[in-house]
Amino acid sequence: MSDLKRLRRLLPYLRRDRRRLFTALLLLLPLSGALAVQPLLVGQVIAVLRGENAWGWLQAMEQSAALQSLIGLLLAAVLFRLALQGSQSFLVQSIGQRLTARLRVDLFRHSLDLSLRFHDRTPVGKLLTRLTSDVDALAEVFGSGAIGVLGDVVTLLVIATLMLTVEWRLALLLLLLQPPLTWLVITLQQRYRKANYRVREELSQLNADLQENLQGLEVVQMFRRERLNSERFGSTNALYRKAVNGTIFFDSSISALLEWVSLAAVALVLAVGGSLVSAEAMGLGVLTTFILYAQRLFDPLRQLAERFTQFQAGLTAVERIGELFDEHQEIVDRGRSSSLQTQGEVIFDDVCFAYRPDEPILQNLNLHIRAGEHVALVGPTGSGKSTVIRLLCRLYEPQQGRILLDGVDIRDLPITTLRKRLGVVLQDTFLFSGSVADNLMLDTQRPRAELEQICADLGLNPLLQRLPQGLDTPLRERGGNLSSGERQLLAVARVALRDPSVLVMDEATAFMDPSTEATLQRDLERVLNRRTAIVIAHRLATVEASDRILVLKRGRLVEEGTHQELRRQGGLYAQLAELQERGLASL
Repeated sequence: MSDLKRLRRLLPYLRRDRRRLFTALLLLLPLSGALAVQPLLVGQVIAVLRGENAWGWLQAMEQSAALQSLIGLLLAAVLFRLALQGSQSFLVQSIGQRLTARLRVDLFRHSLDLSLRFHDRTPVGKLLTRLTSDVDALAEVFGSGAIGVLGDVVTLLVIATLMLTVEWRLALLLLLLQPPLTWLVITLQQRYRKANYRVREELSQLNADLQENLQGLEVVQMFRRERLNSERFGSTNALYRKAVNGTIFFDSSISALLEWVSLAAVALVLAVGGSLVSAEAMGLGVLTTFILYAQRLFDPLRQLAERFTQFQAGLTAVERIGELFDEHQEIVDRGRSSSLQTQGEVIFDDVCFAYRPDEPILQNLNLHIRAGEHVALVGPTGSGKSTVIRLLCRLYEPQQGRILLDGVDIRDLPITTLRKRLGVVLQDTFLFSGSVADNLMLDTQRPRAELEQICADLGLNPLLQRLPQGLDTPLRERGGNLSSGERQLLAVARVALRDPSVLVMDEATAFMDPSTEATLQRDLERVLNRRTAIVIAHRLATVEASDRILVLKRGRLVEEGTHQELRRQGGLYAQLAELQERGLASL
C-alpha cells in the first residue's frame, strides 16, 4: 500500500476538525510573508544609510524618519509572525492530539474485536507499542510535521518569488542549488524510513520482553532467572540501540549536508554579489538582502529535512497502525437471528478445529447436550475439553461443522445475545482493578439490594465480611489482594448475576480448598437449577454428580454415560478413575 493510501485513512479523523485545520492552513501565507519581508526591510535600512536606491516612499523622507519607519515595520513583522505562529501551533497541536485520541480509541476497540487466534500469535508488548509509541509518533508528525512541511514549501515559494523580483541573477544562482539538494535529501529520507521501521520493530520486541518478565516475575525469582533473563533483555536492548544508531546516521548526514550547502551558498552570494557591488551594478543593501535570503532559503529546507525525519517516522507508524487495522476480524457478528429460546440445548455437529493446520484438536466431534442436562467433560490433557468451551463461546471459529444453541447456529446469533446466554467460569479467573461490585456486575446492571441478596445466596457473606469495605472494597490489578479461591467465588457470583441458560465451568474449583469447594457446590445447586451445565473437572466428586459424562480423547468422543456405566465398561474413564482413586492421576 502506498503512503498516500495510508494517509487517506486519517481523513475521517480530520473531518471533525476541518474548521480548525482550514484556519491553520490559511495562516501559512501571512506567516511566510512576514518571514520573507524581514530581509527586504534590513536591506532597505542599509540602502538608506548608504544613500543607495531605496523604495520610492523612503526617498521622499529624511534619513532618520526613514530608518524609524523601517525599524517599526521590522518590529511589526516580527511581532505579527510570532502571534500568528503561536496561534497556528496551538491549533495544529490540538488537532493532532484530538486525532490521535480518536485513533487510539479505535485501535483499542479493534484489538478487542480481534479473535483470540490473533492475540495468541501477537505478544502483548508489541500490541502495546502500536497503541502507544506508534500513535504518539503520529501525533508528533501531525503536530509539527505535516502542517510544517506545507509551511516550509509555502515559505520557499514566497522567498523565491521575492528574490526573483529583487535581483534575478543571484536568485537563479541560489535556486539552481535546490533541485539536486532536494533529491539528495529525499533519497536519504527513504533510507531513513526503512531504518526507522526496524527501530519500531525492535522497540516492540523490547516491550514484549519487558512485559513477559514482569508478568512472570514470581517464576523468575523462584527459579533464579534474574541474571539469565537480564542478559537476554540486554541482547534485545543492544539490537534496539543498533537500530537507533542507523537512524542517527541518516539524520546527522542530512543535517551536515544542509549546513555545508548553506554555508557554501552564502559564500557564493558574497563572491558574486561582491563583484556586482564593486562594479556598481548592485547596491550593498541588495547584497545584504540576498545574504539573509541565502540563509533563510535553506532554513525551510533544513526544517523540511528535520520534519521529514518526523514525517518518515510518522509514516512508519501509520504503516504499522494500518497493519493492525488490516487484521481480519475472524469472529464476525452476522446477527441474523435475534430471538433465542432459553432452554439451553447444545449440539456440536461434525465439528473440526485446529489452532494450527498440522495439529488438529477436534476431529468430527458430535455432541448433543439436552436442555437442563448436567454434563461433565473428561479426558487426558490435550483432548480438546477447553477448546469445546472456547468454540461454544465463539472465541474461535471451527474449520468445519456447526454448533447449535437451542437449534440455532451460533454464527447466526448476535454475539451479545450468545454470550449473554452463556455463563462461563474459567480456571484462571481475571478480575479488573475496581471495586468488588464492579467486578461482579461487569455488563449487567442490578439494584444494590439484589446484588447483596445473590451474594448471600451464594455464600459470599463470610468473604465480604472479611473485606474492609465489603462490596465497595477496591481490588488491585488481577485481584491481587484476594486468594485464588476467593477470586473463583467472585467469578461464580458474577456468572449467577447474568442468569444464563447454559453454565460452563472449566476447572472452576481447581484452586479451592475442600471446605470452600463444598460450600460452593451446595450453593451452586440453586444456580444450576433448570439450567444446562457443562463442567470440565478432574475430581471424581465433581464428575460423579453429573447426569452424563462425555469422555474425549484426541479430539474425539470415545465414551459417554453415567459414572457407574462408564466404570462398568472398563474403558478410558474407568482407567482414569481408578488411577485417581490411587492418587496417581487426575481425570
